Amino acid sequence: MTKTIVVKIGTSSLTQPETGQLALSTIATLAETLSHLRRQGYKIILVSSGAVGVGCGRLGLTERPKAIALKQAVAAVGQGRLIRVYDDLFTTLQQPIAQVLLTRSDLVQRSRYLNVYNTFRELLELGVIPVVNENDTVAVEELKFGDNDTLSALVASLVEADWLFLLTDVDRLYSADPRSVPDAQPIALVSNIKELAQLQVQTGTQGSQWGTGGMVTKISAARIAIAAGVRTVITEGRYPHNIEKILQGEAIGTHFEAQPEPTSARKRWIAYGLVPAGKLYLDEGAVRAISGSGKSLLAAGITAVEGEFDTQEAVQLCDQNGHEIARGLVNYNSTELQKIRGRRSSEIPAILGYVNAETVVHRDNLVLT
Repeated sequence: MTKTIVVKIGTSSLTQPETGQLALSTIATLAETLSHLRRQGYKIILVSSGAVGVGCGRLGLTERPKAIALKQAVAAVGQGRLIRVYDDLFTTLQQPIAQVLLTRSDLVQRSRYLNVYNTFRELLELGVIPVVNENDTVAVEELKFGDNDTLSALVASLVEADWLFLLTDVDRLYSADPRSVPDAQPIALVSNIKELAQLQVQTGTQGSQWGTGGMVTKISAARIAIAAGVRTVITEGRYPHNIEKILQGEAIGTHFEAQPEPTSARKRWIAYGLVPAGKLYLDEGAVRAISGSGKSLLAAGITAVEGEFDTQEAVQLCDQNGHEIARGLVNYNSTELQKIRGRRSSEIPAILGYVNAETVVHRDNLVLT
């Protein structure tokens, strides 16, 4: 059976740290490696950062811009140059590529989400390697992925990939930052979500001067991917040939084991594709019913409503301490929920003056996070 691989390479691996100029030897090796895997029958998607970093280098800027408008302008300069470099290298190897620029809104609307899926499917069937990046030139802040680690995990989830490779500036995950803690211990395998939660506390948040990521974003990306059944690996971007070695069984990098029973595509869309429009705070009984028994959420279990939202929008379901336990699509808008929170289902028609759904979030539209 043909396997699908998503490879994400970060700005720190694509550029020279001192200047922000492209690290052409690394990009050439990456193109060579992916083209070779494609000839072996793998379906490949490349998620590439670097548009802003390359734009900075082209324009002679000494640091990454912070103002959104300037960043978008710089990304427009860099994206064209970046894709041209990729196209030149892959064309030399007779491997066709395609540019795919995404914003979060492409995944929020169900019809557009499915359209993106169909586009990827057709490109992969044609033997093309899609080169994906966030469309920084038009993305607005509230609908940004935030980093390409998250984008790559969402793409891997969308296409139900077998592998996600996160190429970064360290060879694997460590118990602490090895650049500042000399005796930090390497971590070869993470086998469950609880380990991820423990590790997240111990990782720094800062990426490189030219990038937006850091190890926290990679662990968050791994959480999304393994929930979709995608085995995830963090390994060093300067050595793209390691991808082939890992596929052949060599113990390189940090591996995150995929969940044996991945959540459904629809529930992954609810959990990771949608941007929550509000929060519902639940009492202990509702938390137990949802997380322990897999039940729907009823109005009686809601203690507070935060935000303004309409029916069928996504909301976060939180315990009394504000910790998110689930996400779901609501059957009532925020105004209605303010009136019926804490009340029995049988009381709702009299309170609102009309009959609506018995559940606030049905279990089919609810996913634990």
